Amino acid sequence: MVRINLTVDGARVADDVEPRMLLVHYLREKLGKTGTVVGCDTSNCGACTVHLDGTSVKSCNVLAVQADGGEVTTIEGLAQDGQLHPVQEAFRECHGLQCGYCTPGMIMQSVDLLKDNPNPSEEEIRLGLEGNLCRCTGYHNIVRAVQHAAGAGGTQAAGQTEAVQA
Repeated sequence: MVRINLTVDGARVADDVEPRMLLVHYLREKLGKTGTVVGCDTSNCGACTVHLDGTSVKSCNVLAVQADGGEVTTIEGLAQDGQLHPVQEAFRECHGLQCGYCTPGMIMQSVDLLKDNPNPSEEEIRLGLEGNLCRCTGYHNIVRAVQHAAGAGGTQAAGQTEAVQA
């Protein structure tokens, strides 16, 4: 067992973990962060995307011990004070989901994309979401949601709660 210390969704945590435990399993099994879903366990689908030290990563491709000392934000950590993050709100408003399985990863990747490129073109959005798979929507509404979020302040940090404008 290895002792890790990290911050998850603003809360400091310390745990003993197996050195081979994946971050996705640590978040789900040890911390109950079940919004981070296991889609493929091979880093192909992106459903497990979280932010590690402010950058999106596929948590099925990161060991929990690699996150030691870091800061992790999950889909549960985006909403603040009962207010959805602008990207979450845009996905809701634009129906950027169908079954919802890929949605947490798509949102986390979209937040990172908008942080780096606050006004992306449709092509840049599609390229930025390339490592995240959706088997239901055909991506049209997902791209529309990211465009909507960009126009509504979707580049906000997770701790800010300005409402999305319709």
